[in-house]
Amino acid sequence: MPFAVDIAEELGVPAIAYRTVSACSVLAYLSVPKLIELGELPFPEDDADLDEPIHGVPGMETFLRRRDLPVQCRSITDTYQDPLLKAVVAATAHSRKARALLLNTATSLEQPSLAHLRKEMRDVFAVGPLHAMSPAPAVATSLWRHDDKCMAWLDGQQEDRSVVYISLGSLTVISHEQFTEFLHGLVAAGYPFLWVLRPDMLGASQDAAFREAMATVGEDMACVVPWAPQRDVLRHRAVGCFLTHSGWNSTVEGIVEGVPMVCWPFFVDQQVNSRFVGAVWRNGLDMKDVCDRAVVEKTVREAMGSDEIRRSARALAEQVERDIAEGGASALEFKRLVGFIRELSLSSTSAAETNDLKVQE
Repeated sequence: MPFAVDIAEELGVPAIAYRTVSACSVLAYLSVPKLIELGELPFPEDDADLDEPIHGVPGMETFLRRRDLPVQCRSITDTYQDPLLKAVVAATAHSRKARALLLNTATSLEQPSLAHLRKEMRDVFAVGPLHAMSPAPAVATSLWRHDDKCMAWLDGQQEDRSVVYISLGSLTVISHEQFTEFLHGLVAAGYPFLWVLRPDMLGASQDAAFREAMATVGEDMACVVPWAPQRDVLRHRAVGCFLTHSGWNSTVEGIVEGVPMVCWPFFVDQQVNSRFVGAVWRNGLDMKDVCDRAVVEKTVREAMGSDEIRRSARALAEQVERDIAEGGASALEFKRLVGFIRELSLSSTSAAETNDLKVQE
């Protein structure tokens, strides 16, 4: 709601913009006008190669591809055609007007993107992952109600790191054909799996899909629930891999727990997040734009069995743990943010008092 910044400032209330997505995705949105200027957008109609490199997003010149931009970029012709993309690009640019930009991330995760954003914004605070910084117990952050039976099912698993956890977030929808490819790929991979299938995820075929899943594998090998307490699931000893849509909340929750990921992004920021998982942090594999049972089987097996991916995931989790500890980068940024707000408060109060005096005179 970028208009909130304007209204607050008009009323004399200093405004800080808070974006709930990654720094790298904010930078990608901010770069869309430049990509158009450079001719990297729109994609040529006669060239459907989505693996063509993209060089116009600063700090990502060596690894970003067309397919890693927000999926709405694929619909651009001579101007912004997708209303969601147009709105998000405009809102991102509008963040420059705020006193500062606040992001739920850590410098160790996104230092180059943060450095480039600092050139564009009045100030930037990397304070996160927020859920790991809070000493308070986790609270429900979704409108969906948890089905806690999945925790008992995980407790019953004999082997550590043996379960694949699948959750595509609160907005992703899939077709029955995609569900079938995922199901057959998971079964062929041979690992027990916990699958979050929201009631609205498959539409009219939801009940049939649920019965198909359970009939195919049985309750010992699969647990299907409408929603799960994700943080508890990810830190459970039995979970060895997270098949995710790469939304930023899910991404940082997986990073904090050191769980290898398989990424199947759906839209908005998820495409660039998944590229960072596969090509930058290397704590997982990027499976975007493919929904084929053979690929699902191969990718899940690799994520579950790769010592290299598991080491990278654990190293990333340990670094983030240092970031949020006393004296770490995120902890220091939080203190700086508190000081920044106090200064804004004092300057705002002084300005109001000055105005009152002028009125009295």
